[in-house]
Amino acid sequence: MKKSFVTFALMLMALGTQAKVVKTLVVTTQPQMHCDGCETKIKGNLRFEKGVKTIECNIDAQRVTITYDADKTKPETLINAFGKFGYKATEVKEEKSGEAKSEKGEKEKK
Repeated sequence: MKKSFVTFALMLMALGTQAKVVKTLVVTTQPQMHCDGCETKIKGNLRFEKGVKTIECNIDAQRVTITYDADKTKPETLINAFGKFGYKATEVKEEKSGEAKSEKGEKEKK
């Protein structure tokens, strides 16, 4: 009886630790990134923010993609963190291709 209770308790704890919610935030910066130094500055400073998993910078597209643990931080906190090292970040709201097409189709019908 004790063994089954301990096993059950361990299984519950294991399930609880795997329930992390990982989300992605895409931002553009002001001033714009123009070199590898900008990328290094952004990555070097954001990596210290709580909950950040990965940081990818795309200089050509002017986008910074941050993967983070939603249990440890919020998008607003990450956006505000850019101000600590001289940047202003704005979240990029990406349209889903299906939504954009359906809106165009409705406008053309009218």
